[in-house]
Amino acid sequence: MMPDPKDLPDFFEPTSVDPVRSATGTLPVEQTTSKKKAGFYLSLQLIERFDRKFHELKLAGTAVDNKSRLLEAALGFALDDLDRGDRSQVLKRL
Repeated sequence: MMPDPKDLPDFFEPTSVDPVRSATGTLPVEQTTSKKKAGFYLSLQLIERFDRKFHELKLAGTAVDNKSRLLEAALGFALDDLDRGDRSQVLKRL
């Protein structure tokens, strides 16, 4: 016997239940900081290298959610290095 269509959930209705997260068992990621889109000019070679590395990491099964998260991690690492002052590898490349 088929279920009554009135008893089926409306997946397009805004509710606290996410059917995909419910099916996959993943928990929602808490957004701890607000985000803002940033625009920078980068060399084509660097963009291609970044894209290639992102896809290599994904294929290797590395838990990298998206390119923004990867870039945030890399930029944070570079800023930490800059804090080292004269010992900074980034400063040596400038």
